Amino acid sequence: MVRLATSLLMIMAAGPAWAHAGHNHGVESIPWTWDPGVTVPLGLSAVFYAAGFARLFQRTKGGRQGLVRSGALFAGGWLLLALAVVSPLHEAGERSFTLHMIEHEIIMLIAAPLLALSNPIATFLWAFPRDARQALTNLGHARFVASPWRVLSDPVIATLLQGLAMWLWHAPALFDRALEHPVWHVAQHLSFLFSALLFWWAVARARPTTAAMCLFVTSLVGGALGALMALSSSPWYAVYAAMGMAPFGLTPQQDQQLAGLLMWIPGGLVHAGAALFILGRYLQATERRHAA
Repeated sequence: MVRLATSLLMIMAAGPAWAHAGHNHGVESIPWTWDPGVTVPLGLSAVFYAAGFARLFQRTKGGRQGLVRSGALFAGGWLLLALAVVSPLHEAGERSFTLHMIEHEIIMLIAAPLLALSNPIATFLWAFPRDARQALTNLGHARFVASPWRVLSDPVIATLLQGLAMWLWHAPALFDRALEHPVWHVAQHLSFLFSALLFWWAVARARPTTAAMCLFVTSLVGGALGALMALSSSPWYAVYAAMGMAPFGLTPQQDQQLAGLLMWIPGGLVHAGAALFILGRYLQATERRHAA
């Protein structure tokens, strides 16, 4: 356990060398990911958001503080998402399950809640001309769109969908397929991103008690999966096992154990901490109402 914790600190510190299959590769040998299927949607989302933000900022006088706050949340979430899927961390995740897990945790635990809390849909709409904006608004209110969205954005349904995405994609057969085939890898990341966005969107708009319950359940669901990985006596994923030694001298089993610990403890703490924060604010508001 001490060795695993030490290895995690070395990984997070981005040490000067990577040990892979008995050879040392400098950090500079790990490339950035410039796949147009990743960079183009990222770039377009930034352009549309910036255009909508600029137009709203010009039209808004009294509510600029809230708009700037939303813009800061979106920018933080966007930058972290780009870091996860474009920086060398993404390519390094092909060699280490721990680094792959760090990438997933950045997407689901940090980038997704920041993006969801920024409430970006209205800002995106303002990037379009008035007629197009009205057409898109009408489309969003149409029954065949609004009804499924109402079901999917229910906090309980969103919690189930995110838990299902986590467990299904970490099944050995699907995870190995994602590592071997780029299209499946993109599908995996999109599933994690959109299920997390939906979850945090729903939780942020749910009643405090419901939101706290969903967060606690998610901490248990993710924690249980991470614990199974951390306590497993053998590697789950054939692709990583076939590579042999992982970065920083970890065996495939140790690499998986460290990844499991990341999902189990930090991941569980984020959801449990958010639940306690929401409950604390709810209880404070209740006490103030009773006092009044």
